[in-house]
Amino acid sequence: MRKALITGITGQDGSYLAELLLARGYEVHGIVRRVNLEDPALRMWRIVHLEDRITIHSASMESYASIFNIVAEIKPDECYHLAAQSYVSYSFEDEFSTINTNLNGTHYVLSALKRQAPGCRVYFATSSEMFGNARETPQNEETVFRPRSPYGISKLAGFELTRNYREVYGMYAVSGILFNHESPRRGREFVTRKISTAAAKIKLGLADKIVLGNVDAKRDWGHSKDYVIAMWLMLQQDIPDDYVIASGEVHSVRDFLEIAFEHVGLNYENFLEINDDFYRPSEKFVLCGDAGKARRQLGWQPKVSFEQLVGEMVDHDLKSLSTTAGCK
Repeated sequence: MRKALITGITGQDGSYLAELLLARGYEVHGIVRRVNLEDPALRMWRIVHLEDRITIHSASMESYASIFNIVAEIKPDECYHLAAQSYVSYSFEDEFSTINTNLNGTHYVLSALKRQAPGCRVYFATSSEMFGNARETPQNEETVFRPRSPYGISKLAGFELTRNYREVYGMYAVSGILFNHESPRRGREFVTRKISTAAAKIKLGLADKIVLGNVDAKRDWGHSKDYVIAMWLMLQQDIPDDYVIASGEVHSVRDFLEIAFEHVGLNYENFLEINDDFYRPSEKFVLCGDAGKARRQLGWQPKVSFEQLVGEMVDHDLKSLSTTAGCK
């Protein structure tokens, strides 16, 4: 039985990935912060249904010793490094914490694996934010990186570090350059979940407006379930390499709003309030991914459409809020 270690297992991607690996017969281990164990209802809700099938280890991504000891104990066959401070807007508020946590955590994982499990195949989750103010659209593996956020900068540094471990030390280390991907398990601080929740709340009479920033910002959105399949496929190849994972379609926040509210029979324009404070600095570029290489070499392609994604998120929030509010 192959053993897999997932950092960030309590997140959206981590939970879907754990389900995928369990279905494929893996022994699954996950790293969580101790604070998560102290408040599991709030911080571990995405994996509570898996708790009797996975092994949880407490560690901090800022502590090399704790990561080193866990790797030494497990000696995984595959490691999926997903843990990060991933909220882009927050990275502008605390760039030091974002860069330190994301870069050091990646370095610690790679170093621990090199020393204690050198044969382990490691996946590092990078981001389309590395492209930033790209000079070409769509972006692929050959596009020059021009990050415009502390988060994007931290991911680019981790990308180069991962490639260095592959080329210098001969490790099977790859990076997935993932474009935006969402699901009902997305954190409520992200704009897509904010929209799906607001649509549900307004439909149920629990709210009367939604406050957003730049609704004309455009992104390439896919479903997390599709994207974790790509992560797994990357570690099954004979030769390690890096891949762009994207839907190849661009939609605006306004598009997301329109579909979400139409899903519950409402017109978003009647409930939208714009707040300039919510605008992100440097929001002048369009990120759209070209996942042609992944299609050709991995046999991967997304299955969930943008409309299906939005509808699934709204339905989930309707059900959740109806139960909480005692609605029928």
